[in-house]
Amino acid sequence: MVDERKIEQAVLSIIEAIGEDPKREGLVGTPRRIAEMYTELFMGIDADPREELMVGFEEGHHEMVILKDIPFYSMCEHHLLPFYGLVHIGYIPKGRVVGASKLARVVEILSKRPQIQERLTTQIAETIVEALDPDGVAVVIQAEHMCMTIRGVKKPGANIVTSATRGLFRTKAATRSEFLSLVQGK
Repeated sequence: MVDERKIEQAVLSIIEAIGEDPKREGLVGTPRRIAEMYTELFMGIDADPREELMVGFEEGHHEMVILKDIPFYSMCEHHLLPFYGLVHIGYIPKGRVVGASKLARVVEILSKRPQIQERLTTQIAETIVEALDPDGVAVVIQAEHMCMTIRGVKKPGANIVTSATRGLFRTKAATRSEFLSLVQGK
């Protein structure tokens, strides 16, 4: 549970620490706005993403299912700056499938925590494995990190790409290649 009062106090201290006047017209409501924003940005901390995958359908489907180009926004835990991009998920069900929106909700919950991209990729894959017990899962994330864009090395447009494979996606090169070609649109 986010403690908005503590966030407001901390932001007020930051405003003062950088030499600004927290009573200045443009800054008066900033501590409250940031506290409300953090409540939204970190809503995934107390949520269990596996619950999103509890409702499924026994369809007898055993072929690859892909949901690609899922936009996400997360906060780098090292600098509390955003990173954002696209997630691509593939899984091979053992007959039971879930609605596409459920996979997108898993991404939403796990990205709404202080994160690093590598962990986010793994957590998405592991959540699907635990909840659906598929024959395989693949997750690819491509993201731009504001901590590399607006500070430090200052390289806008640079993207980090991470992947996680489980089951047939890890053991069968042809399955992994099919997924990657479908995600890349080739």
